[in-house]
Amino acid sequence: MTSTNSTLQQVTERIERRSRDARAAYLERMHRAASEGPARGALSCSNLAHGFAACGKDDKQALAGDVVPNIAIVSAYNDMLSAHQPFESYPAILKEAAAQKGAVAQFAGGVPAMCDGVTQGQDGMDLSLFSRDVIALSTAVALSHNMFDAALCLGICDKIVPGLLIGALSFGHLPVVFVPAGPMVSGLGNKEKARIREEFAAGKIGRDELLEAESASYHSPGTCTFYGTANSNQMLMEFMGLQLPGGSFVNPGTELRELLTRDAVGTVLEGTSLGDSYRPLAEIVDERSIVNAIAGLLATGGSTNHTIHLVAIAAAAGITIDWQDFSKLSEVVPQLCRVYPNGIADVNHFHAAGGLGFVMSELLGAGLLHDDVNTILGHGLGDYCREPHVEDGALVWAKPPEGSHDEDILRPADNPFSAEGGLRLVSGNLGRAIVKVSAVDPAHHAIKAPAKVFHSQQAFVDAFNAGELDEDFVAVLTCQGPRANGMPELHKLTPYLGVLQGRGFKVALVTDGRMSGASGKVLSAIQVTPEALCGGLIARVSDGDIIEIDAGTGTLSVTGVDIEEREAAIVTAPQYGLGRELFGAFRERSGSAESGASLFTGNP
Repeated sequence: MTSTNSTLQQVTERIERRSRDARAAYLERMHRAASEGPARGALSCSNLAHGFAACGKDDKQALAGDVVPNIAIVSAYNDMLSAHQPFESYPAILKEAAAQKGAVAQFAGGVPAMCDGVTQGQDGMDLSLFSRDVIALSTAVALSHNMFDAALCLGICDKIVPGLLIGALSFGHLPVVFVPAGPMVSGLGNKEKARIREEFAAGKIGRDELLEAESASYHSPGTCTFYGTANSNQMLMEFMGLQLPGGSFVNPGTELRELLTRDAVGTVLEGTSLGDSYRPLAEIVDERSIVNAIAGLLATGGSTNHTIHLVAIAAAAGITIDWQDFSKLSEVVPQLCRVYPNGIADVNHFHAAGGLGFVMSELLGAGLLHDDVNTILGHGLGDYCREPHVEDGALVWAKPPEGSHDEDILRPADNPFSAEGGLRLVSGNLGRAIVKVSAVDPAHHAIKAPAKVFHSQQAFVDAFNAGELDEDFVAVLTCQGPRANGMPELHKLTPYLGVLQGRGFKVALVTDGRMSGASGKVLSAIQVTPEALCGGLIARVSDGDIIEIDAGTGTLSVTGVDIEEREAAIVTAPQYGLGRELFGAFRERSGSAESGASLFTGNP
């Protein structure tokens, strides 16, 4: 048996010590909830009658007792967003599968799902991060009727899966299984898509050509195929043992996809307290599974958004992690994947090359995952080193390939793309920030150049179009943190910075905002903490100040000048319109990015 890597073990033990009191209090609450027995037993006759009034005769009879399990379905379905449109048919499939096993399933509630692909660069993006906490609250409302013995969570994209999990953890005495819908089939290649975006930014092509390319890329039901936050979510659910093995990147509308969806029902039923294999969510999400999630994020080059979301998820389970944990693990976890934006391939190509089962097998073999964890399948992460197939109309499981089918996309642990995970913590007199270097050429890992300060993405674009940025500089974009405007993603900057770097200029970005999994090839120190509105010195940087970012030494500083005596320049966009005025309490209470940027972990 392979011994656990010493750094992985040390980080885990540090998290356990740091979390001891809060984790114990959380587990005590969950054990108390579980000891009360099947939830419906605590309801009065009137309560219960309301809870199954709309059910058929057989389901009413079943729910009148306390020995037939009732599954809550919580879904992020809507038919505007490609990733969630396939969920339209899932409730009927899940209810039928439950009935076949002598159980009942009820659609307990829906949660909102917004798409950053629609809102990026628009005012609606200011709601994006806080929608995660709304989803958590909505999940709690769905489960609050206390009618259920288990839950199935249907969600895919950026804030939806973290929000569902945070909400479900308040009901951690229940077994919970996550049910994905899979990615759309491959469209326009990522290299071509990136080229066309940069040509549009440079004014070489018009909007018609750009829209044609975007429509050829995002073209059908399913998740977007690049490896951003949405597909990183799916990886995390497998690495945490909360989703069926190998199911993340099976396309919608296929026989295998439906068989996996049906199998999720049997899996969650096996874990209820009514049987002999009770597997509550609270005992699956622990310190070791959180460390496994970080290792998976690093090995696959996943989204930097999870340096926020995983912190908030862990906190919901009484576990405290910080960016130092990510950085320390990044020193020892190798990067095994090259998936766009860290490469050319998309998640369909990655899945065909060997997928998550291969990655997990390699990391376990290298001692870089905890195997002794609880999962929805039982105990041990080894159950996840396999992949699903269809044989004669039935779901069967097989070992992952022993070798990668394409080492330009996926490599073994003894021949990685990089010996480290490519996620680094930088700090200095500007605060603490995350740098993702997995897609950045080593020649661009450090910069020392004059600052150009902007207070909005549009101000940067206007300066670019005016020809004011053709030189070496560090773009400093302030007042983009959760307290300022909800911390929108700053995708609008990516193609313009790419054009400038392509022209031979040394450029980089420093911001208290987010860049997500699409941060790309330009050095970016993101999620600067403390943010401008919380006393961060990023608000005191002026044009011409020399900024140093060095991913190798972990440096983020203004050099040669003392900026602490300056007045802070706080310039924020009006927070009204498109519902932004309704989120004032979220902005006021939000914690820092490093604490999860959450309503639940912030200060009044």
